Amino acid sequence: MDDDKLNRTRKPSRNTNLIGKLITLFVLTAVMLVGGYAARIFTQTKDAIAKTYVPVKTKAGKVEKPINTTFDGKKPLSILLLGTDTGAFGRSDRGRSDTIIVVTINPTAKRTTMLSIPRDTAAEMIDTGSVTGIDKINSAYAYGDSTAAIKTVENLLNIPLDYYVTVNMAGLVKIVDAVGGVDVNVPFTWTDANTGGQTFTKGPAHLDGSHALAYARMRDEDPEGDNGRQKRQQEVIMSIVKNALSAGSLSNYSNLMDSLSSSMRTNFTFDDLVAIVQNYRACAKTVQRKQLKAIGAYVGDAAFQVASTANLQAASDTIRTELGLPKTTLNNLITKENALNTQYGFDWNSGANPSYTLYSVGQ
Repeated sequence: MDDDKLNRTRKPSRNTNLIGKLITLFVLTAVMLVGGYAARIFTQTKDAIAKTYVPVKTKAGKVEKPINTTFDGKKPLSILLLGTDTGAFGRSDRGRSDTIIVVTINPTAKRTTMLSIPRDTAAEMIDTGSVTGIDKINSAYAYGDSTAAIKTVENLLNIPLDYYVTVNMAGLVKIVDAVGGVDVNVPFTWTDANTGGQTFTKGPAHLDGSHALAYARMRDEDPEGDNGRQKRQQEVIMSIVKNALSAGSLSNYSNLMDSLSSSMRTNFTFDDLVAIVQNYRACAKTVQRKQLKAIGAYVGDAAFQVASTANLQAASDTIRTELGLPKTTLNNLITKENALNTQYGFDWNSGANPSYTLYSVGQ
């Protein structure tokens, strides 16, 4: 773990809309194509998805069944999308979830809402084993896999998350290469120091897997920071989907399925995904993109993103409304810490990375 790891109940130790459309990438070809070749692809797709299925489990190790198990196009859905840095740039450990997006599908309003959560957002760790207290939200995955990430986001915003999709960033390289690369419009010129000097020149570009990964991950050089990175991630995903469904990619379909099956994990079954594509198609026509707003702050020497209680409440209200649930007043460890910081003079509008204090509320 990095040196900036924070924990209030133990001593410190040294230890991206990127995937929004991947949840349907497995099944789109099988649904849209016809004929004998399509039947073969359908079977291959079903087999590939079977390899990705990993259910959410309780602390006791029992499978936790989702509340919504019928995809009839009438009930709203909630999904947590995670993009992890596992294996990327030489990483071989579990890594962290650097892309965190809550997706709601609202069949009544016929819309999909995507709420991005900054990876450095301060959150209480839930279901993370011996690790407790407040940490960066992307650490929950490192401590307890997708289950801990789900529970941590649920606790932060008081929302139910029945389903998840996790894609590791190393898999993105293979996926892009399997579809023959991606076409993007580079917004400005920069050289990526993290990849040994890969240079991106402003204007149209065709990227292979390694360049697409660097393009999707960079944020330090982007004047928009995380917001700019999320735009580039969306661009890469749209190009992946477009190329995956093109006639020229069919010859690489086996490689694509192999890449996805080894790089994606979800508690959706193949039948679930087919039903979503068939019965919730109208919800994809209107997509709302939102973000949990947070400010930069230091907790000790570590740089965090801290969301005010008002912004957390607004995010919670948005998601619960899309799911047909009543709004509830947030009351968790972060809101309590926020109240104390405000009481003792924390300036939420300073814009200068103020110091945020952990007061060990309820410990």
